Amino acid sequence: MALNGAKELDKIVKSTIEAVEKSKGQIFDIYEAARREMEHVQRDVERLKQQTAEVIFKVDDIEKRERRSRLRLMEVSRDFQRYSETNIKEAYEEANRLQVDLAVLRSQEQSLRRMRDEAEVRLRALRETVDKAERLVSQVGVVLSYLSAEMGGVVNQLETLQQRQFFGAKIIQAQEEERRRVAREIHDGPAQSMANIVFRAEVCEHFLDSDLERARNELKELRTLVRNSLAEVRKIIFDLRPMTLDDLGLVATVRRLMEGAEKRTGLICELRVTGAAKRLDSHVEVGVFRVVQEAVTNVEKHAKASHVVVQLDYSHQFVNAQIEDDGQGIADMQTIGEESFGLMGIRERAKLLGGEVAVESGVNQGTRIRLRIPLQGKSAL
Repeated sequence: MALNGAKELDKIVKSTIEAVEKSKGQIFDIYEAARREMEHVQRDVERLKQQTAEVIFKVDDIEKRERRSRLRLMEVSRDFQRYSETNIKEAYEEANRLQVDLAVLRSQEQSLRRMRDEAEVRLRALRETVDKAERLVSQVGVVLSYLSAEMGGVVNQLETLQQRQFFGAKIIQAQEEERRRVAREIHDGPAQSMANIVFRAEVCEHFLDSDLERARNELKELRTLVRNSLAEVRKIIFDLRPMTLDDLGLVATVRRLMEGAEKRTGLICELRVTGAAKRLDSHVEVGVFRVVQEAVTNVEKHAKASHVVVQLDYSHQFVNAQIEDDGQGIADMQTIGEESFGLMGIRERAKLLGGEVAVESGVNQGTRIRLRIPLQGKSAL
């Protein structure tokens, strides 16, 4: 009886996972379609903006010419002795033609402005749809990952399900948030830049035969866009896995991390190294760097600090890291493990490396994080 019940429960779980996977695929299809439509509308908006600007320039030019033609008409109409009937007729026809041209261009300008405004409204709506679909895909991904990882073989896990559910969901949520952050950086950075580069390349191609100077200027801007996109890609790669960590080691990578934080935020960053810096096992260097990276990121986002000091200390038995800031501190140290996923991740990394972490903080007293990783055996702070 119990065995049949367990089989039925496993069957229900599998059916649920399949349904969630199907729903995730459908939501992702909606997201992709909305994203493609958004990019298409964005190109339309840029095109309409350019066309509107060109028409406005023409309207200004025609207005000046039309005013001059009216003055000319008044002049020839007043002086019959000096100007012939033919001169008057030509002045009248010129003024009339320019008035017609001006009316047509003004109508075209109004139409383009209206089309541009409608396209911008549509673009904002599509962006909201894309954002909602992206969040929904992420949320469904959390549910699916949790069901796949935690509910498989559910019969054997019922006794510890409540505890595993809490920590498993937190870890999966952190992973999904990190993936979403990277996806957002790529989408808002290099992907948008690439779309803009394609558009600019089309503009250059358009002007090559008609306006070489304009094409040359567009190419200069295109080169700047490519350089900026390359810098964004390198930053994303550094956040995922700094290549300097393998090539130059922990100290050089931490120094680059702090230089980047200082450049982005104006935060005064100081790196101190004591002992004889040396290459460590790859997993140790990665673990220590991720702890420092998470701590510095927390300072940037939450501490409201003006100064942060990272100290790396090398000895024969240990590598120690201390990250200290002069920010607002942590009001309630008792909630660190429950609410601060960043500090929870730091402790998990230290535990995996056989080390320990100590956090000291107080209101308006800054925060100090001390990490000790044993190079041989275990230790205590």
